[in-house]
Formats: sequence, structure tokens, C-alpha cells
Amino acid sequence: MQLDPASGWCQGVDICPSPNFNARPSGEISLLVIHNISLPPAQFATGKVQEFFQNRLDVTEHPYFEGIADLRVSAHFLIERDGTVTQFVSCLERAWHAGVSSFEGRETCNDFSVGIELEGTDDLPFTDAQYQALTTLTRQLQSAFTAITAQRICGHSDIAPGRKTDPGPAFDWARYRAALAKAALEDKE
Repeated sequence: MQLDPASGWCQGVDICPSPNFNARPSGEISLLVIHNISLPPAQFATGKVQEFFQNRLDVTEHPYFEGIADLRVSAHFLIERDGTVTQFVSCLERAWHAGVSSFEGRETCNDFSVGIELEGTDDLPFTDAQYQALTTLTRQLQSAFTAITAQRICGHSDIAPGRKTDPGPAFDWARYRAALAKAALEDKE
């Protein structure tokens, strides 16, 4: 996968354009937010996340969908359990993933962040393929947007405490950070 900084789109990933975005305000892209999602909850490889982010979810297919029928949300990326990466919104645009949020005193994190959804739940371990794809994608983002340092990568729960819990306790932050550090060293060689 290769991120084109001029367009904000990745080559070598699935593209599934979402209408749920708008222009970012001027300023640096300086934060990466990690989320999790599964639709219906705890069911994987259903294609329903893609439908949800494209406002095409058939709310009659599952009772859970009725509660989210009116939401208009998106993320820049989704990483499925098998490591497949799908992009919904250019990184240069504002995806609607963070909602009411704050990082280091700055509110409205959608304005300056990239959002990555991992297919999963708070309590089920994420897969090796997901960690590998997340590490590769993160390094691409850090190369294009140098203000996204290791210290500026967080979970949705960190920017919306009390409101959001993802990526949850099953996400192995130590594993992810170690993989990023290793990849950064390899990039320097």
C-alpha cells in the first residue's frame, strides 16, 4: 500500500467512497485515532460497515441497525479481520469518526485527525493480519503527515472518555507501538 500525500488516497487498498465527509479547516493533520467497529455487533466480514459508511445499510436486516439508522458517520480507513484495508475518505478531507472529542485541549478532533476502524469489539483480540496492516498503514500516514508522531496516536476512548470505549482492552497497545518502533528503524536502514 502506498499513500499519495497529494490526493490523500492510498493505492493498493480497496476504495469505497463515503458521502459522509467535508472539507477540513486549514491546519496540520496531526493525530491518528484508532477505533473498532462490527456490524452487527461481534459479527465479522458482513460488509455492513461499508454499507453503513455509505448510508446504504438496510435497517430491516438486524434489530441493532434501527438504532443507528439516522447516523451519518465514516472513517478514513477500515481494517478487516483478514487485514484487508478499505479507504472511505481522502486523508485530506474530514471524515466523521470522532464526534465530540478533545486531544491535548484541542476540541473537534475530526478537524485534524485520521480515523482508522479495526473490525472487532472491545473484548475480542484483534488478529495478526490487522496489526500488520495497521502498522503498515500507520507508517504511511506518518510519512505523509509528519506531525503524527507516536505520542499523537490514540484510541477513541482517549479523546472521548466516558462516551466511547474503543478500541477497548483487547487492543494490544504495547504490541502495536513495538511494531511501529521496529518499522521506523527498518525505514531508516
